[in-house]
Amino acid sequence: MTYLHIALAGSWAYSFFRYFRRLGVFGLFILSTLDSSFLVLPFGNDVMLIAIVSRSRSLLASMGSVFAAVAGSLLGVFIVDALMRKTGEKGLQRFISSKKLESLKTKLETKGWLTLFAATVLPPPFPFTPVVMTASALQIPKRAVFSAVLVGRLIRFTFEAVLAIYFGRRVIAFLNSPVVEYFVYGLMVIAVILSGLSVWRWLKKQPPEEKALSNAATSKKPCKPPFR
Repeated sequence: MTYLHIALAGSWAYSFFRYFRRLGVFGLFILSTLDSSFLVLPFGNDVMLIAIVSRSRSLLASMGSVFAAVAGSLLGVFIVDALMRKTGEKGLQRFISSKKLESLKTKLETKGWLTLFAATVLPPPFPFTPVVMTASALQIPKRAVFSAVLVGRLIRFTFEAVLAIYFGRRVIAFLNSPVVEYFVYGLMVIAVILSGLSVWRWLKKQPPEEKALSNAATSKKPCKPPFR
């Protein structure tokens, strides 16, 4: 049954990615938005960007795809930022372990912009969404968050576009190889599982320790005197 579940998840994810690929640049924009939000789509927008740009012969003609990917990433970060600033640091406990949270807090408090930039420009497994979530929950200025994401994504996607243009035929042949096909299937299964886990963590009820503190605070409130 485990293999059956993986096969079904892989086939669903394959249809999911193929649908966005048919949408072209607009599909790239939506996929980048999803990838930078609470969903987990490792290398999804990168592979699609390379596939689209590899058919082009000039960097200037490919910048539209680069800008679409950057804009999608900014929109995804905007969604995460808006939610996490309201949730605050306590809400991070649903997504990030205490040990990792302390490490991120130290880095963001000392080298905030550089930490965000590194998380944006480096590919997986370097964490991106946890860094953005922590920065927003800690009320790091929005200007720092969005400028780091803008610069980092622009550098990353432009570099990928240049590689796709100059090595276009080799890239297409490599993307069509069986090795990449099975690799993508694996990423799709991982994306489905981790995305479902991420959404579940966001929608699940208040953590027990927070609920206990809330009840304790309520019980300590002074009672009103009886009406006379």
